Amino acid sequence: VTAPTHLSTRGAAPASGRILVSDAMHQGVLTCRRDASLAEVAELMAREHVHCVVVTDDDGSDPDALWGIVSDLDLVAAASVRELDEQTAGGTAATAALTVRPTETIQRAAQLMTEHATAHLVVDDDERRPLGVISTLDIAAALGER
Repeated sequence: VTAPTHLSTRGAAPASGRILVSDAMHQGVLTCRRDASLAEVAELMAREHVHCVVVTDDDGSDPDALWGIVSDLDLVAAASVRELDEQTAGGTAATAALTVRPTETIQRAAQLMTEHATAHLVVDDDERRPLGVISTLDIAAALGER
């Protein structure tokens, strides 16, 4: 997962309705299976320095298997209930795997996040293959650089 490097702070600032998801998203998707323990998910997030992991029904190769998202906030809530190694990603994924296309605007991504009370969207292509993730922090960064 890398930070976007192609956003420019020079020149006229584009309105949020003209900044594309592809300009703000993080490339690549980290996945885990539904039966992965939350301890494993927490270790993956810490190792890769990410705020969410996409939960799938398979090994991550089938885009139709997208199932949900476990965020860092989901982990915190789960840890307050019982040990993370006693809980699974599939049982904890509080956020459905909502998707957005890279050609959509960040305004549309923000609208989806607001409507569904989520901080992360999976960015996918026309064949529903996951390309990356966009978060509320990514949108804030894009707006701050405009």
